[in-house]
Amino acid sequence: MTVATIENLTIRYGRKVAVRDLSVTVPAGCVGLLGPNGAGKTTLLKALLGFLRPARGRGTVLGCDIAREGLRLRQRIGLMPEIDCHIPGMNAVSFVGYAGELCGMPPAAALQRAHEVLEYVGLGEARYRNIETYSTGMKQRIKLAQALVHGPQLVFLDEPTNGLDPAGRDEMLALIRDISHGKGVNVVVSSHLLPDIERTCDQVIVMQRGQIVRQGQVAELRALTGTQFDVELRVAAPAFAAAVQARGATLVREMGNQYRFTLNGNSATEVGRMLFECARVSGAQVRGFRPAVRSLEDIFLEAME
Repeated sequence: MTVATIENLTIRYGRKVAVRDLSVTVPAGCVGLLGPNGAGKTTLLKALLGFLRPARGRGTVLGCDIAREGLRLRQRIGLMPEIDCHIPGMNAVSFVGYAGELCGMPPAAALQRAHEVLEYVGLGEARYRNIETYSTGMKQRIKLAQALVHGPQLVFLDEPTNGLDPAGRDEMLALIRDISHGKGVNVVVSSHLLPDIERTCDQVIVMQRGQIVRQGQVAELRALTGTQFDVELRVAAPAFAAAVQARGATLVREMGNQYRFTLNGNSATEVGRMLFECARVSGAQVRGFRPAVRSLEDIFLEAME
């Protein structure tokens, strides 16, 4: 199943092109939207919410046209924005209930639901405090609560762990995981923090300069071709890398004194013998080697390249 389909989308701010000829299908489940700052992630989310009119292209989200059905879209989608969105002078339960009313809920139902979601995100005891007295972590939680109050089918979370300490970050990521995998709500997490995406998402979309540069399931993207080994030397040695490549290996990455090679059909014992032989003939000193594990960071760096 898919929750959004975008074809040849271009978004402009005056003369500046923020999203250029972008086509993507957003699958159901928990999807990470990755990219460096300025890649166009927030602009894409605004377009999917119907806030921005495309210069060209088209798209649908939950069956609604992003150019013509913005109001209907926003009644079915929850948004946790990157910036604070509270209203000074309102306590938490009033604010979250008001957010539910804005999405079309009857006042009584919105208020009841506000109590439920505040309890869910861990703000039950602070529900009657004014939001401006909240800590950064509490403000992040209330942004999540107002995104969930109307029971959306899809939730956009824009940098949900901004400003959180390690404990608060762990709790927020656990909530996101529960929303998507425990409650069955489709979630798109926009972030430049790779560990956050790796801990919560099953699929990932990587953006750069307003375009999609990589997309797929995290497990598939992390799959390795052949047998890869990471090797650490005492100091960098180009002659060592050349000697390994002369024996049929492929140099995947070189970062200072650390190398990653791809070999086909070699056991760890055979690899060890070959590496130490290459070290002997090149005068290098091997500190250690181990089978490589492809991380989301590797995928991201390859996409950026």
